[in-house]
Amino acid sequence: MNRIDECATDPALPYNVFAKACPSRGTLEHITGRWGALVLGALFEGSLRFNELRRRVDGVSEKMLSQTLHALERDGLVDREAQPTNPPRVDYELTPLGREVATRLLALIHFLEGSMDDVLDARRRYDDARGRR
Repeated sequence: MNRIDECATDPALPYNVFAKACPSRGTLEHITGRWGALVLGALFEGSLRFNELRRRVDGVSEKMLSQTLHALERDGLVDREAQPTNPPRVDYELTPLGREVATRLLALIHFLEGSMDDVLDARRRYDDARGRR
C-alpha cells in the first residue's frame, strides 16, 4: 500500500481525506464531483459506449465526460476497452472497485430520490422564512 506521510494521522488508517496533501481527497473529488457520481451510477447498469453514456448522463458535455472518464479510469474505477473496428468502438465499464463504489453511491442516490419531498419542503420553508420565491 502506498502511504503518504502527510495524510497519515492514525497508523490504523494510512489515508485521511481531510488532509490537503492526501491522494484520497482527489479520488473523493473524482467520485463525488458534479459528473463522477452520475457516470459511476450509469455504468452500474452495464457497459456503455461514450455516446450512450453521454445520453444517459443528461447535461454533461463531451469534454467533461471525457475528463471524468479519464480521472475515474486513472483511479481504477472504470475500464476503457477500445475495439479494433472501423469506426473504432470504445466501451466503458466499472472495475470491481468501481462497482463497490457505485453500489454505495446508488444507496445514497436512492435515499436522496426517496427523500426529495422532504428536501423540497425544507427549501420552501427556508425560502419563505427569508422572503424568497
